[in-house]
Amino acid sequence: MKVATYAPADLNDGFVVAIQIDAKPGEEERLARSLEALIEPTMAERGVKLFLPYRSPTDPKAFFIYELYVDEAGWTAHQQTNHFKAFADEMLPRLARRDRIPFVPFARV
Repeated sequence: MKVATYAPADLNDGFVVAIQIDAKPGEEERLARSLEALIEPTMAERGVKLFLPYRSPTDPKAFFIYELYVDEAGWTAHQQTNHFKAFADEMLPRLARRDRIPFVPFARV
């Protein structure tokens, strides 16, 4: 897999989605594995700049995902991929919480 590289200014240009998810009790490790498996196919998408899942060191059920797309169309396209749909079908019923907040840059670096 070839991953594109970006200059710092490029990382402040695009469409960001910040996602906070909490696994239901007993689903924490399954969610962690599923998110890890989602990295490679997501990063191979043309409209994706970054897909970075994080896990809280103090609350093992809490995860944060930083997604940076070229534009909003990239985010829309991501949600139509087979790997995203498979993840959603498998994991959404196993989540206690899912908050998705889109952002766009307002200041240039």
